[in-house]
Amino acid sequence: QVQLVESGGGLVQAGGSLRLSCTASGRTFSSYAMGWFRQVPGKEREFVGGVSRAGSTIYGNSVRGRFTVSRDNAKNAVYLQMNSLKPEDTAVYYCAAPTSTWPPTGSLEYIYWGQGTQVTVSS
Repeated sequence: QVQLVESGGGLVQAGGSLRLSCTASGRTFSSYAMGWFRQVPGKEREFVGGVSRAGSTIYGNSVRGRFTVSRDNAKNAVYLQMNSLKPEDTAVYYCAAPTSTWPPTGSLEYIYWGQGTQVTVSS
């Protein structure tokens, strides 16, 4: 069983930054891709970004250029650095693990999920 634990959420003013962390346990972390999603009530989970086993990254259109995903295999951790935050970035953010080495953009392709961490951006 894989366990994912997010941390780092909170309240920030528009234009500010936050860094989310996700630590993983239960399988060989370095062998798989990792992804970040976010969700607001009443909407589907939105792909934010992901990092491949080799460290390549992809991003959703709404965050490209502002958010950065990275991983530290020695710490079994993946990070989401969020800069230039906007009120519309307010959501619960989840890290997730697929069974592939490249991060899918669809949430159904992820089999393990963290509990989520709230990010609130005030205007």
